[in-house]
Amino acid sequence: MPHCTTRDGVEIFYKDWGSGRPVVFIHGWPLNGDAWQDQLKAVADAGFRGIAHDRRGHGRSTPVYTGYDFDTFADDLNDLLTGLDLREVTLVAHSMGGGELARYIGRHGTSRIKSAVLLSAIPPLMVQGPGNPEGVPGSVFDSIKAGILNERSQFWRDTAVGFFSANRPDSKATAGNQDAFWYMAMAQTIEGGVDCVDAFGYTDFHEDLKKFDIPLLVVHGDDDQIVPIDATARKTAALVPGAELKVYEGGSHGIAMVPGDKERFNRDLLEFLKS
Repeated sequence: MPHCTTRDGVEIFYKDWGSGRPVVFIHGWPLNGDAWQDQLKAVADAGFRGIAHDRRGHGRSTPVYTGYDFDTFADDLNDLLTGLDLREVTLVAHSMGGGELARYIGRHGTSRIKSAVLLSAIPPLMVQGPGNPEGVPGSVFDSIKAGILNERSQFWRDTAVGFFSANRPDSKATAGNQDAFWYMAMAQTIEGGVDCVDAFGYTDFHEDLKKFDIPLLVVHGDDDQIVPIDATARKTAALVPGAELKVYEGGSHGIAMVPGDKERFNRDLLEFLKS
């Protein structure tokens, strides 16, 4: 299986499909690169090279005990891009992966990057505070960590419902979507699961967003029950000059996997890639 070895010896697994200008997909928590299968096929069929990696401690990458912070994730991504010598890259990031994308640009710039897409992403800041009243209370992050530590298998089954807005009467989410979420979540280390909550809950990306000098597409569902749109996507689109915001009415957090929404996202992504 293809792996990239990071500067500290971690083996990062990745898929590499198609040929052409590279599109690198960055998954959310607690998933892995398999979450992007539909998009990998879509871009490869359209003449691009689709690449999706598993974050350290997730999926088929090394199940390390430490390093679950955004500086480390960004440097892992840099090791992948430089190891494969990728240039003119479009980065596409979901949820927590949006923090990885933002911190990568904050630390490594855009010399290899052509454009970026943030899907249901966490920047600029998730946690609620005086300057971010639309955010998520810190007590929610505490309860997430407690759920993982108490009985993570059932916690992931319960979390999958809100992730896909499967609790709505008109939901398009399938039982298969929820099963796939559980399967990927169980392949994440328990330490990574807990540490990532602090990372995505409390990391501030405002300074990273100031360094964006590339075209940016922001896509978010207005029924996202995991990452509130008013605290994240709307603010990011206002902070990055020239950013385009697309709001999916009734869209869940798991847009890229849910029937109907994923086809719409694929069309929007390909249109952005070709523009």
